[in-house]
Amino acid sequence: MFSGPENFYAAWRAQRPATQILRDEGETPSERLLQSIWQHQRLQRDHLKTTDGKTVRILHPGFVSVEGGPDFRDAIIQVGDESPQTGDVEIDLQATGWHAHGHDHNPHFQNVILHVVWDEARVAGKDTPLVVSLKNSLDAPLHELRLSMKNEPLRSLPENLRGKCCAPLRQLDEAPLANLLGQAAEVRFQFKADQMLARAKNSGWKQALWENLFRALGYKHNVWPMQNLAETKSSWLSGANSAFEIQARLLGVSGLLPAELTRAQKSSDTFLRQVWDLWWRDRDKFENCTLPRAGWKFHGLRPANHPQRRLALASHWLANENFISKIESWCATGVPDKKLLLSLHDILQVPHDEFWSWHWTFKSARLKKPQPLLGEARVTDLAVNVILPWLWIRAVEGKNERLRQIIERRFFAWPAAEDNSVLKLARQRLLGKSNSRVLQTAAAQLGLMQIVQDFCGRSNALCENCRFPELVRDWRTPPAT
Repeated sequence: MFSGPENFYAAWRAQRPATQILRDEGETPSERLLQSIWQHQRLQRDHLKTTDGKTVRILHPGFVSVEGGPDFRDAIIQVGDESPQTGDVEIDLQATGWHAHGHDHNPHFQNVILHVVWDEARVAGKDTPLVVSLKNSLDAPLHELRLSMKNEPLRSLPENLRGKCCAPLRQLDEAPLANLLGQAAEVRFQFKADQMLARAKNSGWKQALWENLFRALGYKHNVWPMQNLAETKSSWLSGANSAFEIQARLLGVSGLLPAELTRAQKSSDTFLRQVWDLWWRDRDKFENCTLPRAGWKFHGLRPANHPQRRLALASHWLANENFISKIESWCATGVPDKKLLLSLHDILQVPHDEFWSWHWTFKSARLKKPQPLLGEARVTDLAVNVILPWLWIRAVEGKNERLRQIIERRFFAWPAAEDNSVLKLARQRLLGKSNSRVLQTAAAQLGLMQIVQDFCGRSNALCENCRFPELVRDWRTPPAT
């Protein structure tokens, strides 16, 4: 039974946050609070209008962006009697923030269809999106919203924003759900293996592996420039006799080698001089395979994931003439499932790089202690997306049934990777659980992401025309006998 006015916890909760927030914010919300209000749609939704008087229906507020750029992605809105449109939403306290923050010149904001603000000012300009003010459109007084939403995690998905498949998926028992994710993971694994086979037929097994390793090191931001470097490897690698020489050429042909010294970081400038001592003699020879710096993307990248560090890692791999044979031997040995990650990590990890073990970027200060060039999360990504599919398709083509079974077992036994933004959203939207026991393996995670790619990626935030919920219901219902 609810204790009503005698609920001590409610009284405690009301004391500390409210007084502090009211003192700090007055009658203006923080941008963080405004984002929460928008995400949970704590609005008089049937009275929303743009600052120029057009009625607005919010069919879906979008999903919180965790990688920079606009605050919400893939929102669906309808303006007046126009057809609904899908795009991004940016949240600012003031309408002037669109120009003040440089959104009007930032290509990452080109898909913004709605600028949500607190004030009621109207920003003139033909290149500005529609503006909606929330100041007089809240469904409760601001101080009440402050209290009720203070501890709402912005990245947790409200119940009403979950996918239509969430309900039927939650009705599945753990075993059939795990089976479903496993089947989806098989599809993803097979697809990657088939891609490698197609490439291997044209360029050989080793080149197919190198290209996919480079792609994985590019993350999703820099897949294509990394693949381009791998495709031209035979040109720029020839004659390089050490990891440092390979690294100098990679930095040169990638277009990521700074043309000027930092003038602030002595260790970086010393390293740059050493690299240029090698590169200036080779750059004309490799001009045809040198990439423009503009082809790389740095927006939303953590410093540890900058492509220069990934190229340094690749240079050590390429300098090790036994690198691929070690991977092949690892596959053939009977490594216990509990040691799969550690055993492959030992092969892929670089013990030490004189510069990049101590720096995130060229301009960053020297770190207090060395940092590895490869973390366990990236080892898992390389294993399940590159190395295991490559080994598996070779076993299939070589009709090595025993080896094929070993690789399949390792794939399904591989421990789960760290969450990423896609997986977090998928888990919340499809499973409706923050921690599902069925996602304890990397294969289950990949299966979930494959479902997102196959179904969510072909629909919109409202799940329109998506057959997956129907398929889950049919699959869950046993056929009549």
